[in-house]
Amino acid sequence: MTLTISEARHHEVPVRRLDRLSRRELQVLRLIARGFSNAAIAAELYLAGKTVETVCSSIFRKLDLYPSDHVNRRVLAVLVLLREDGAL
Repeated sequence: MTLTISEARHHEVPVRRLDRLSRRELQVLRLIARGFSNAAIAAELYLAGKTVETVCSSIFRKLDLYPSDHVNRRVLAVLVLLREDGAL
């Protein structure tokens, strides 16, 4: 069976936002989901605190989570993780 381009698009697997993250970013996000602070993440992964901040900023940017006075990006990032991993 051969599909036309328009038919093939209807059969594409949706792209997960988590697929945008590197292995290290996923590792940090999973620690955030476990309730780790940036300092605890740094200690767990033997990283500098500034490095953890940089990784978190990258996670938020890649997940399209921008600064806001009304939402907590860490919580929203964990919700993306839970939804896309099938936990929600």
